[in-house]
Amino acid sequence: MIHKILIANRGEIAVRVLRTAKAQGYRTVAVYSDADAHALHVRLADEAVRIGPAAVNASYLNAEAILEAARRTGADAVHPGYGFLSENAGFADACADAGVIFIGPPASAIELMGSKRRSKVAMQEAGVPVVPGFEEAGASDDVLRQAAESVGFPVMIKASAGGGGRGMRLVREPGDLADQIQRARSEAKNAFGDDELILEKAVIEPRHIEIQVFADTHGNVIHLGERDCSIQRRHQKVVEEAPSPFMTPELRAAMGEAAVKAAKACHYVGAGTVEFLVDQDRHFYFLEMNTRLQVEHPVTEFVTGQDLVHWQLLVAEGAELPLRQDDVMLTGHAVEVRLYAEDPADQFMPQTGTLADYSPAPVDGVRYDSGVQTGDTITPFYDPMLAKVIAYGSTRTDAIRRLRRALEDTRVMGVTTNRSFLSHILGHPGFAAGEATTAFLEKEFADDPSLKAAAPSLNELGLAAVIFAQRAGETGGRWSNSLPTPLPFRLATGDTHHELALQWHSGGTVDVIQGEARVSLAVVAINGTELDYIDNGVRQRCQYHSDGDHLYLQQLSRSLHVCDVTHAPASALEGSASDRVLASMDGAIIDVRAEAGQTVKRGDTLVVLEAMKMEHPLVAERDGEIAEVHVSAGSQVKRRQLLVKLTSDDASNEGATA
Repeated sequence: MIHKILIANRGEIAVRVLRTAKAQGYRTVAVYSDADAHALHVRLADEAVRIGPAAVNASYLNAEAILEAARRTGADAVHPGYGFLSENAGFADACADAGVIFIGPPASAIELMGSKRRSKVAMQEAGVPVVPGFEEAGASDDVLRQAAESVGFPVMIKASAGGGGRGMRLVREPGDLADQIQRARSEAKNAFGDDELILEKAVIEPRHIEIQVFADTHGNVIHLGERDCSIQRRHQKVVEEAPSPFMTPELRAAMGEAAVKAAKACHYVGAGTVEFLVDQDRHFYFLEMNTRLQVEHPVTEFVTGQDLVHWQLLVAEGAELPLRQDDVMLTGHAVEVRLYAEDPADQFMPQTGTLADYSPAPVDGVRYDSGVQTGDTITPFYDPMLAKVIAYGSTRTDAIRRLRRALEDTRVMGVTTNRSFLSHILGHPGFAAGEATTAFLEKEFADDPSLKAAAPSLNELGLAAVIFAQRAGETGGRWSNSLPTPLPFRLATGDTHHELALQWHSGGTVDVIQGEARVSLAVVAINGTELDYIDNGVRQRCQYHSDGDHLYLQQLSRSLHVCDVTHAPASALEGSASDRVLASMDGAIIDVRAEAGQTVKRGDTLVVLEAMKMEHPLVAERDGEIAEVHVSAGSQVKRRQLLVKLTSDDASNEGATA
């Protein structure tokens, strides 16, 4: 029997594993880096051990420190979660050598399926359909370029050791191939320490459907149905659901059989996921096998009624699977989204900062897998996921409706998130009809309002001003008396300043005045977290959090950060937004392509920033000439730090605008 489990991970997956382990009576150990000393998973575990500084290579990827933590605490098993060391064959072997149970598959299965090249060859031999491509070991750039001509464009470049969309590039034209090979190698090397690449014929606009498999040490292998993960951005999943709206019973049986074949071919044990691409004619092709618990496993748990982490623990102790294939029943529908600290209006750049308020909304049938709480800091060192939000319903429509409500009512203030973007996806007619392919976001969301930094309305500015006035005691005795003169405000959203004024009247009505524009709001109640008001005869509510001169407003899927600069000294910005390239987040500069005096075109990459396991190119917003470069490769930078400055529009003959 296992008595004490060390969770070799952080964030929501560490919390999720901890909760099942504790519910089953196991003692638990958390590990943490310096950046996570006060994290939720540390607070929930029975014991916790520091394993190093913030950098992942020195902490969560430090196998020796993790196994030393197991030794010091007497943990007899390690659960790796997902990411980090979860698919590291060397770590699985090291656990065995240390006499610690690795709650996962054998190292041999991890090693085989961790190589896109070798796993594809193994699947061909096992009779599992694969995408045509090129999988020669150690192929050079020249060999890959020649192979791409044979495979045919469009072609997909993939890191052989990769996952999560890193080291992956879609190339539609031969002229783009050399540059994309170079970029894929660089990203693969940085992410996995291995720059080997393979090529595959690109399957255009497929469905991405994966099968959950489970195997025990007694030779039993079953599947638990499918998950549709077609809605993706940069090859990373955004929405997942079970079952797939595209599925038929015949296709499910065929894909399930192929997934079981794949698991048997590598002598699998434990939880695994076999991923497939499915074309419009329902022909399916093996993509990869993830030898761990998937991020999106909760949707499978909802529709099967099973706890997959509990299954993992049972299998690790040598028990047989709780169900046989004929016992697996899929009931109802579940949909999951990933709530990230990222800015959809700024190319989804990850965001850092303090969560001023994080309050998941209580909605029937909705589950939150969160690794954060109010007051936690989102750092640049790790993935910026705040939570997985999962909804279950008797029908797909019920699940979607509940999930959208949960997103809109959940308070997330202090950092910019993708909450509005997710709500827009769930409300899109194409998604509601079950028609989404991997091209869905690219085709349907290029001009979506959730991807643009919309200017605040006069109503929103007025609500913000009312809250600032109430905090300052400038409300005319709780709006019971009429104030003879308007009260002026200067509010800032981003780099934009807004001049307005409030004019109170008896009965709680306030006029919001901006130039010739005027709206009237009736304030009903304000309590420090919510403001009830009447607009055009409709009583509404907005949520807010105030901290000094900073205010976070939230209403349904709309979020707004407003600063009160009424009494701040006027100061001109250093040039226009188009003149400056600022760090989009805290991180490290890995490449600087700008030099003073250099002429650049709009869209040219000037600096490459690495943060949260991804490379982020920062580009020129207009044609112009580089005036100043304030950064060098290898330097650490803070969010909004000035990196590169172009000559001003006035000094340029380009005449370009932002």
